[in-house]
Amino acid sequence: MRILGINALFHDPAAALVVDGRTVAAAEEERFSRRKHGKRPVPFSAWELPELSARWCLEHAGVRPEELDAVTYSYDPKLARPAADMGLDDPWDPMRQDYARRAPEFLAEALPGLDPERVVFVPHHVAHAASAGRAAPHPDSAVLVLDGRGECASHLAGRYDDGKLDTLFTQPLPHSLGLVYEDLTQHLGFLRSSDEYKVMALASYGKPRFLPQLRQYVHATGDGGFRAHGVDWAALAPPRGKNEPWTQDHADLAASTQAVLEEVLFELVHWLHREAGGEALALAGGVALNCVANSKIAARGPYRNVWVQPAAGDAGTALGGALHLAENPEPMSGADLGRGWSDQEIRAWLQEAGVPYEEPSDIAEAVAEELARDGVVAWFQGRSEYGPRALGHRSLLAHPGRAENLERLNRVKGREEFRPVAPMVLAERAHELFSGGPLPSPYMLFVHDVADRWRDRIPAVVHVDGTARIQTVDARQEPLVARMLSSFEERTGLPVVVNTSLNTAGRPMVDDPRDALECFGSAPVDLLAIGPFVVRRGVMFGRA
Repeated sequence: MRILGINALFHDPAAALVVDGRTVAAAEEERFSRRKHGKRPVPFSAWELPELSARWCLEHAGVRPEELDAVTYSYDPKLARPAADMGLDDPWDPMRQDYARRAPEFLAEALPGLDPERVVFVPHHVAHAASAGRAAPHPDSAVLVLDGRGECASHLAGRYDDGKLDTLFTQPLPHSLGLVYEDLTQHLGFLRSSDEYKVMALASYGKPRFLPQLRQYVHATGDGGFRAHGVDWAALAPPRGKNEPWTQDHADLAASTQAVLEEVLFELVHWLHREAGGEALALAGGVALNCVANSKIAARGPYRNVWVQPAAGDAGTALGGALHLAENPEPMSGADLGRGWSDQEIRAWLQEAGVPYEEPSDIAEAVAEELARDGVVAWFQGRSEYGPRALGHRSLLAHPGRAENLERLNRVKGREEFRPVAPMVLAERAHELFSGGPLPSPYMLFVHDVADRWRDRIPAVVHVDGTARIQTVDARQEPLVARMLSSFEERTGLPVVVNTSLNTAGRPMVDDPRDALECFGSAPVDLLAIGPFVVRRGVMFGRA
């Protein structure tokens, strides 16, 4: 079967193509349109489809729209209820629902040749569940989905057996852990439905002193559900203006919300284990991008194996919808499901741009040498990542042994000073430096404690609380990245390199060679490693 999955209604529009159970392509629309998150999650944008990413998925696989067996849309308007009936203040929601109902005709117009009768509505949280439970390395697993909202719920708990989902509980709206976190994000002066990860980072600078008050609004109910609604944020800490400095009250409120979120998640996980049993848990939904909470579930929860969908947010429902219909889908082997270019194509891009470039005998060695000299490297290799994490294909790299490189990279990217950067490390070396989280950890979705003897040696990647959000690198899957890491260790004695996403503030991750050249040209980066070629800043701007 050829199944194209579409996510479009709220935010992070994306497309994914599954052919005979194998995921052959998946990409977010933002990587093509260059609009962060693709669009804002407002009813007026609900009609917008991931046309560019959908067309690319089909072109990549050589599939025409008329050859598709099904197109899934990760929202079922038949399940929706009026917003007011669900306790939501959203007077324009009927417009959103109307656009959802008309999705088949919109898709047929966007993809000429597609039969609109082949469009299948997949419930939003079922699509999330399939993105985790049917992509995880464990074929039968419990599954927990938590996000802002779907049709009429914010949560699903269930179990996959022989590829079939048994839903055990859903939490009706307005109670939503995701919406509570979004509300806090806005209260703290960040962009809701976008900057929640900043709140998680800020929480490490605070103390959970507002936890008793928050428990009045946010708590588990003991039956698989929870209450999470109506928090009076201003009674706890004043709102922060967009360009105002954050205060200790703001950090403490972030820490308190993180703590109450973890409490509720822990209760939900234990309830699910009592009901469903098993040793494996798969997580999806925007809340599953909270790597601090994920780590505590993995370390202290009842499951031996915890797997998180790398594209856990709404973008992942494009893949999940397709996997929901697929027969005997293969486990997800990596997140490098987006666009890539051959060496010849990259050379043509560089020549067209008139950029001076070199072709070293070994790109891994050349990059390791630049990093050892404390250069910042833009790393553009292979196919781009599906999901919000840079995993060694579209990355900014730096030396971890210089504490000042954290501030330096935050300046390069134009982002807040409290934001951490991540270490990438060879999988076989990770246990020497990191503990307290699952190993291997290839998708940067858990945090780990940094060993005391290493904290002073790799200070750039150690967060204020002594943890790091690591990415382990398997040489069998990522041979080029592994060789670069080994070469860097030969020069410095450090088996770790700083890794953060290749973009600047407010912009999507770099995806194609033009994006890479534009980012390199506008940010103070020393070297661009693009395919087998390098572009040096001094040479490019005539300062060599």
